[in-house]
Formats: sequence, C-alpha cells, structure tokens
Amino acid sequence: MFQGTGSDVGKSLIVAGLCRLFANRGLRVRPFKPQNMSNNAAVTNDGGEIGRAQALQAMAARQPLSVHMNPVLLKPQTDIGSQVVVQGKVRGNAKARDYHAMKPDLLAAVRDSFAIIRDGADRVIVEGAGSPAEVNLRAGDIANMGFALAAKVPVILVADIDRGGVIASLVGTWDLMTEDERARVRGYVINKFRGDATLFDDAIDIIKARTGMHCFGVVPHFAQARLLPAEDAVALDAPRQGKSASGDRLRIAVPRLPRIANFDDLDPLNGEDGVEVVMVAPGAVIPGDADVILIPGSKATLSDLAALRAEGWDIDILAHHRRGGLVVGLCGGYQMLGRTLADPDGIEGAAVTMPGLGLLEVDTVIGAAKTLRPAAGRDTVFDQAITGYEMHMGVTTGPGLARPWLSLADGADGAVSADGRVMGAYVHGLFAADDFRRAFLGAIRAGDYGAASHGARVEATLDALARHLEAHLDMDGLDAAFA
Repeated sequence: MFQGTGSDVGKSLIVAGLCRLFANRGLRVRPFKPQNMSNNAAVTNDGGEIGRAQALQAMAARQPLSVHMNPVLLKPQTDIGSQVVVQGKVRGNAKARDYHAMKPDLLAAVRDSFAIIRDGADRVIVEGAGSPAEVNLRAGDIANMGFALAAKVPVILVADIDRGGVIASLVGTWDLMTEDERARVRGYVINKFRGDATLFDDAIDIIKARTGMHCFGVVPHFAQARLLPAEDAVALDAPRQGKSASGDRLRIAVPRLPRIANFDDLDPLNGEDGVEVVMVAPGAVIPGDADVILIPGSKATLSDLAALRAEGWDIDILAHHRRGGLVVGLCGGYQMLGRTLADPDGIEGAAVTMPGLGLLEVDTVIGAAKTLRPAAGRDTVFDQAITGYEMHMGVTTGPGLARPWLSLADGADGAVSADGRVMGAYVHGLFAADDFRRAFLGAIRAGDYGAASHGARVEATLDALARHLEAHLDMDGLDAAFA
C-alpha cells in the first residue's frame, strides 16, 4: 500500500506506473483504493462508478474496471458535503461530520471489495488517500492505516520533494504514527525530484537516523504525466507545459466551474499540438478570441450555473454565440445550455428551478435516479464513430431533442441548435475518438488534428512511466515487500 505524506504527492501515478510495470512482466496485478474523493469518475464494466485514477490504474494493469477497485467514492457537491458512492452505487449525501460517523460501517464493504480484488491476483497495489498523519481523523479510518491494519498489508510512504519540507513531512508522519502503524511501514519513496539526486544522499541518512525507514528510491519529475488523466481538479489550476509557443492555435475556452466533473474530457483536446485549451479562472473573462466555448460536466449543476452567472460568463457565452462562435456543453454543461433546469426534490441542495442559458430548446429535471452506462454510436454532425459513457442525474426533454447530436445504440442523445452553432450531450469521453475529434476540430479551423491516437498516446505514456519507475526504484526491495 502506498500512502502519501500529503495530498497530491503522486501516489496515483506511482501505483499506475507499477501496475503497468508488473503487467509487462506478465503478472496479474490489480489496483485498489479503499476511499477516494474526486468528481472525476469512470463507469465500470459491472455498471457502477469509480475514481478516474483507479480507472487509469486498471488500464495500466490491463484489467477490466470493477467497482471493487474503489469501493468508497466521495463526490463533493458543496464545501462541507459529498455524494457517497459505495461499491459503485449512490448511498446518499452526507456532510463531512456525518460521513465520519459512517466510516466504521463502510469498512465491511471495503474489506469485502478488497477480498474480491485480491482473489486470483498475483499482486494488488493499494493507494491511500490524503495522509496517515491526520490523527484527528484516525478514528474509524478506512483510507490509510485503518485499512492497512485491518487488511495486514505493508505500507510504503510517498513524499513530494517538489513542494518542499520533504524531510519534515516524512519524519513528522513517522512521529505521529502508533507503534502498530509503524510496524506496517517498509520505507518511503521520494517523488518529483528535480536536479542532481545525489544531493539528497545526506537527507536519506538523516531520515534513517530519525525513523529507521528504508528509502526505496528518489524518483525524478516525470514531465509526461501531463498526458495522463488527472485525479483531482487541482491539476486544472496548474499551468500546462510541454507545447511550443504559438499564437496560431485553435482556442477552446472552458469555464472553471467550482464543482467541475469528469474534466478528463478535455485531455484529448489538450493533447493536440494545434489546440490551446484555456481554463478560465474565477474573476477572469472568457477570451473574446476563443473559437469554442466548452461548458464541462458538473457535480452540482444548479449551483455551478449560478456561479457561472455570478462570474458574468453567461454574458460572455451569449456574446460568443452572437458573434458566430461554437458553444459545446457536456453532461452538466449540456443541461445548463437548455431553457430551464429544475431540482424539485432538492437532490443537489435546495429545491429550485432556474433559467438556463437558453441556447438549446430543452429542459432538465434533476432526479434521484443516476444513469451509469457505456455509450457507443455516431455523431450526427460529422457522421463519425464515438464511444464514451453516461454518468448523470436528470432527465432532459423538449423540442430540441428532435435534432440530436449523437445517435447511440440504445437511442439518441443530446441536441444541436437550429443554427448548428450550439451542441450538447450527456456522453463523456467522445473527444477520445480520433476520427471524430479530427472532424470536429477541422470543421472549425484547418489543421493537422488527430495525427496521433489519444489512446495510443496514453498507452505509450504508461509504458514510459513504468520504465521511469523501474530505473529509479529499488525493485528488489519492492518485490520483497510483496512477499
């Protein structure tokens, strides 16, 4: 089990890289994360949902997605409350304090899922959440040491040197552990190192003297990580690097909604050299020279629509459309493009009905039932094949559905405006379809789009990550830790 000395230290990528490394050795390896908190989720083969990071890890392991890889998923809807998903199905909504009271009951589901994942596997790589040093939350813990002790799995800590204070974070984490917890720890990994790794040699000696922990390696920063789906929305706030400077790219502006969800929809677009995806931060205006405005998915569509209006982005979107620009909405963004959006039962919060942006002749009512299913078919605008998945709460009706955007195996989805400059649909992941993405972008501005397959790029990056970890980790020591 890999536990972090804090959030966003790179645990997810290390687990993904090791999953691919061991899979390349011919081992049956599976990922597992007892508890995750993320609005970036994926639909599984068994009809539920798990965190996007575990979906990537399963891909790395070449294993089918299962709800048991992430038995407890928390999807934040407000600053103090989340939707609670247990073994792929919505259990309900809970405020943070109420959720902590639920955790002891959830441990049984976590242990049941772990037994299912472990059955028939050569190796299971477990990812913790947050930090085991959060001792104020230790009671009933199912995410870190609480799980490690219950399942009797060895633990390796991951520390991010890029943020500074790495020695203190490791020593402090060790100091705050109980003796039983320390007995499970086999050592640590230093992640995201930049520069001459030998400069850290003295630090390894200091950490050894203070804690007795073994160092499993100093892993250099892996720049290609930007090509893989991110787990948390915090990744959207970091500047993207790796593209050469150019002012001639097709620009896609994306409002940074407070509860943005399934934002990996943007990854295939970000991977195009000829495309610039601009995340529009709160307080900023949507660029007037954008070719496309894309409204992404949301975990709290009504409150995000209110936030969009509070920023004045509705004015920017309508002005963009009047100038002849293209507007696209995915899932929650599709719902916002309609005439009205209602939540009569208060599923997302207060019972309310509010006007949408009015760019599509559709109306949406949020309900308790959640749609979770894979999707495949063709788009009606460019007649290209698409695949993806649906993950939404709400039913959309209205005359705009007579002009659907997508034709799926089990019916139509979405809507296209009469002028063809507004389109929305529930399906996530459609931009990963290379031919569709090429046709969509090429219709806006000529360019060499879709030259590289998005799926092939992700696969190649996972292989590169596996080689990167193999070169810098004590693999003999890690193999012994699994014994």
